[in-house]
Amino acid sequence: MSVSSLASFEYLERLPAKTFVMALLYMSKPLPLTDLDLWVLPSSKREKDQALSLLSRLHIVTITAPSREDPQVVSLTKNFSSSLQLALTGGGDHNSFGVPSSGSVAQNIDLAFLDDYARAQWEGILHYVVNSVGDGMRQEGSGPTAAVKELLAAGNLVTRGRHAGGGITQAGFSFLLQEVNAQVWTLLLLWIENAEKMSMDSVDVLTFLFMLGSLDLGRAYSTTTLTEAQTKMLSHLVDFGLVYIPPSMPTQFFPTRLATTLTSDASALRSVSAGFDAALTAATGSKGFIIIETNYRLYAYTSSPLQIAVLSLFTKLSTRYPNMVSGRITRDSIRQAISHGITSDQIISYLSTHAHPQLLKTSNAQGGGPVLPPTVVDQIRLWQIENERMKSTPGFLFRDFESQKEYEGCATYADEIGVLVWKSDAKRMFFVTRHEQLRDYIKSRKLK
Repeated sequence: MSVSSLASFEYLERLPAKTFVMALLYMSKPLPLTDLDLWVLPSSKREKDQALSLLSRLHIVTITAPSREDPQVVSLTKNFSSSLQLALTGGGDHNSFGVPSSGSVAQNIDLAFLDDYARAQWEGILHYVVNSVGDGMRQEGSGPTAAVKELLAAGNLVTRGRHAGGGITQAGFSFLLQEVNAQVWTLLLLWIENAEKMSMDSVDVLTFLFMLGSLDLGRAYSTTTLTEAQTKMLSHLVDFGLVYIPPSMPTQFFPTRLATTLTSDASALRSVSAGFDAALTAATGSKGFIIIETNYRLYAYTSSPLQIAVLSLFTKLSTRYPNMVSGRITRDSIRQAISHGITSDQIISYLSTHAHPQLLKTSNAQGGGPVLPPTVVDQIRLWQIENERMKSTPGFLFRDFESQKEYEGCATYADEIGVLVWKSDAKRMFFVTRHEQLRDYIKSRKLK
């Protein structure tokens, strides 16, 4: 469990929390909270309380209840303390951090190869999510495995339907807008939730993921020291692009950048501002590529099939050049996107995030005005409102009452119990969402 403790420690966002852990790690006795207060400036009391609250929620520290006899003390939990000490000193003969391969390493496997492999695997998953609407650009190749497709459907990122792959959902489009590290954890959490269905223990899965996060990028590790359960997990992680196993040497595996950044805040493949190109560049070095005019014409300076496929979700593309595609945002294209669960706010956010530098320059020249043409933004929202004019409500229609008095009594009772949706006094009919109590009420009136 030392790898889990070290991963939890490295993932602590607040610097005071890490400082407190290191200060308490080798203390033989619990520390009184009054002594801890002396370490913190009065102006930083709020940060101290937040750090202790975080450590307590993660079950890293134990804080005693206040009492008159004994002062409140804080200490690291026994399991976390011993595991972290073991991780930092390298003690024990366990394989918590993987065992490097001692044999000859497979040839031509360097960082560039692993990055290309991870990008190809992950782009295949993203392509499937995008193209699940059925009408987008199809990705060449087989795409993700059947197990990954089932996982995407279980997480409601895509739905099964009349199309070959179903359709993208609102959660699926939000998934596309996330940074890759968040996307990876989204799928891994779904995998952990469904671990029991695959005859795997969720705790073992999470521990193995922490181990992967501690491995060195580009280094070969042995599969012979893994347990049977870990070997089974490895085949699933290959599908995600977190691990590469050379076909010529199945006893070795290489963690990719997607795996080694699991327990850090470093970017795996890209950030949101880098768009959907999955390029291995920093966010600060990437530029937007979309220009949209007041006449709803859209120009995207990209050759990435994935970026073009995302645009096709809400744009009617008409022309494609080697480094640019053009099209128009139309009422039908927006309604098609909305029918798959994509909201107008998500479309506007995507266009704004990936706006061309020229649009940003124009916005800054106007004193920080809107990046997108206001007419386009308003119209996209109006097209969504059009689609929401009619709302269906399942329920029951009551009519053909014997008298006005009977109708009024039943309608009033339905309104009192909160099930009345609509009524027409002229036609003596009303609509309710539930009928059980109203049915009993009518029976009791007729018995009188």
